Amino acid sequence: MTYTWQAGGSTWREDAGAPARYELEHVRGVPRIDWQHARGRLPDVAQLLGASLPLSCGHAPIFPEGFTFCPECGAPLEVARAAAHAAWWGPTSANLPAEAQPLPRHVPHGLPQTALPLAAALETRPAEPHVGQAELRMPAPPNAVCVFVAANFGFAAQRLLALAYTRNVLQYWDAPGARWHVFTPEEGTADLRFTASEYAWLPPGEHPARGEVGIVPGAQGLFRLAFNPFTETFRTKAVLQAPPVASPGAVGRWIACPFAAPDGMRLWTAAPDGSDPEVLEIHGTAIPAAGWSRPFGYDGRLHWLHDEGQLLWRPGEPPQWLPWPFPWTPRLQLGGPARSRDGRLWLIGNDGAGYSFRELGTDTAQVEPVDGVRLGFGTLLFRRGHQVKDDPWSVENVEDQNRNEALVLPLLEMVSAARSQPSGLVLRFEQFKGRAEAALAGEVIPRTVIEWIGQRNVILDEVARLKHPADCVPFVYDGALWLHHPAWNALRGWRLEGAA
Repeated sequence: MTYTWQAGGSTWREDAGAPARYELEHVRGVPRIDWQHARGRLPDVAQLLGASLPLSCGHAPIFPEGFTFCPECGAPLEVARAAAHAAWWGPTSANLPAEAQPLPRHVPHGLPQTALPLAAALETRPAEPHVGQAELRMPAPPNAVCVFVAANFGFAAQRLLALAYTRNVLQYWDAPGARWHVFTPEEGTADLRFTASEYAWLPPGEHPARGEVGIVPGAQGLFRLAFNPFTETFRTKAVLQAPPVASPGAVGRWIACPFAAPDGMRLWTAAPDGSDPEVLEIHGTAIPAAGWSRPFGYDGRLHWLHDEGQLLWRPGEPPQWLPWPFPWTPRLQLGGPARSRDGRLWLIGNDGAGYSFRELGTDTAQVEPVDGVRLGFGTLLFRRGHQVKDDPWSVENVEDQNRNEALVLPLLEMVSAARSQPSGLVLRFEQFKGRAEAALAGEVIPRTVIEWIGQRNVILDEVARLKHPADCVPFVYDGALWLHHPAWNALRGWRLEGAA
């Protein structure tokens, strides 16, 4: 005999004579269920729905939500509850939801910065010179060049996605099964390859649908991306049908994206749900059609940076293209915009005679010369192995003369009103006497330490013979800080009990 169970937001069919007994038929907000695919990941499915799993009985491999005992034998069941963790979207100019601990308004949005209290857990470890090791390992995604997002996506448990934006592949981490699944695009899904400029996406707006990831750029437009863990597929819905030349950004209640039009480059703007679209003309000559940095928002304005100039847009005003004055050229590969104590943003560059910081966002920029390369962004800056703790052009703070022969590359800054000095995750290249540009361009670095800089400096791990260190991607998932590099076979992780 067959029965139907309505449990929470899902519908199950019970067939007492079938080996599996309970079969998932429908989940609210999910368009389709392919039980043949999903039944191979029953512990994962149970966590996504909050369903129950048997501890000892063999009457069914999974039970609907709300079941605490087997109705056949009375044996207790385990409710598959996953711990709640903060969401992670990576660098994005959009306002993050409350569960992702959004950045305060006084810092730029779109740089590698986080408001998660990482230091609370990381600084409890033994301080340098003790060399620690990664406590967790995760196999690298099959397609290693990717960006990561971790959220609940409307389900009962947090899940990790890795979007390989150079290959149009969405990868899903099955946490209970400890393996990656490559999801397939549904019919009519757009190609999500985007390599014209640095990659960035936007999280979904208010009241997202189940499985909705956000707004992502593709070769032919902007698309709303969603996935279905019960069919192992993903789908898209067009937001902008024109080839973007840079990644989308968000400021206030608006999103925007430069795109290629037949008569030149234009700026598309709209509300976060894609309504009220408007196309704005960008005045200027020789505006590049590729090679833009990831956008960031600051002081009510969006910024896109390029080797040739900067594109600025404030809602209600026309976009502004400002070429860099000859012979000054930026060094975008050295980090990103740095913030001075008075709140202005600056970018490091070179005029042929030396390095200097140029004020951003104005055509009458102030310039501050410096005596060498400085790596970093926000307020997390280093000159060689020494931290710069005041304005970006200030003299570095020398605490150890031996670090003159080191080079430090910041990866992630933690923003906290409770701290007077910058903190964050960095790579320290020991005994590296070469130029910073050479280290970033692919020169083999014999020894690199992964280090947390803060009130207590902690060496988390070390790496031998690292190349292309700027390809490292830090992210937070499942109560841990993770670090990925496309050349590594496994991701390295450190537990963050205080960030849960």
